[in-house]
Amino acid sequence: MKKILGMGNALVDIMIPLESDSILEMLDLPKGSMQLVDKERSTNVLSALKDYQKSLSAGGSAANTIHGLAMLGAKAGYIGVIGEDELGGFFVRDLIQAGVDPHMIHSNQETGRAVALITPDSERTFATFLGAAIELSASHLVPSGLPSGSSIFKGYGYFHIEGYLVQNHELIRQAVKLAREHGLIVSLDMASYNVVDANRDFLLSIITEFVDIVFANEDEARSLTGLEPEDALEALSDLVKIAVVKTGSSGSLVKSGPDRSVIGIIDVNPVDTTGAGDLYASGFLFGHANGLSLAQCGTLGALLAGNVIEFIGAKMPADRWEQIRSQVSAILSTQL
Repeated sequence: MKKILGMGNALVDIMIPLESDSILEMLDLPKGSMQLVDKERSTNVLSALKDYQKSLSAGGSAANTIHGLAMLGAKAGYIGVIGEDELGGFFVRDLIQAGVDPHMIHSNQETGRAVALITPDSERTFATFLGAAIELSASHLVPSGLPSGSSIFKGYGYFHIEGYLVQNHELIRQAVKLAREHGLIVSLDMASYNVVDANRDFLLSIITEFVDIVFANEDEARSLTGLEPEDALEALSDLVKIAVVKTGSSGSLVKSGPDRSVIGIIDVNPVDTTGAGDLYASGFLFGHANGLSLAQCGTLGALLAGNVIEFIGAKMPADRWEQIRSQVSAILSTQL
């Protein structure tokens, strides 16, 4: 199968389960959103929750997707910026242990962190301090140290980017342009409804010109198109080759040309929705790279999304990955 390259904000997730929504109100964090905060506010949020249980995980939307692809057996790489600090080292080790080839840029700034607050209904709300991650720029995509004629994109067949980067218009445009020039299939995960709201016109132009596969949840799809899921799917499918609208506990809708599929969910005991959309993209892209049908790609996405929400954070233990790989192999065998 073709190799898959990802690019995103390299962050370490700090997961904190909450006992009620009232804490979000106290911290002035809209439930279900991703709020960009400065270092001081991030520190204040952590200070306010100093007595709560916490767990760390290398994260960022695209990094989660690439990690999931590598755990499925795909050859994958990742572009991002980290600091020369403990969290940066933690992030890189996590990628390497999964088998990801890291194309990392190092900064004097602190590694970014995303404080993920998990309410009892398994919804997550992020207070994200980008730190070093914000330094990722268009110039990093054509590094001067590479041999003549070489490129970070060379040898890859897919390029997956997260919508959280979309505030840097120059970076996104340069990235998708280079991916196109190297013949890569471009995949975009919209990331968050408030990010879409703030960058709607730019997103529409980039999607129309460069993107092949779009992943959006119903809130993000509504923000971009102004339509409810069914109609949003139709509108998105007019812009890209493959449109995916995730509808939470109802599953997902997938469309490519006249081919349309409704994908259900697997029976699970949800604990935390962090990473569900990212791992859905892992399964879907793995299926697509292996030549599966649209419905089968969605089925793999649902399989991974359903499994990850049984754990805190966007990572799963080794024994769960063994079970998933066995189920994926069974689905792939139907293509032989």
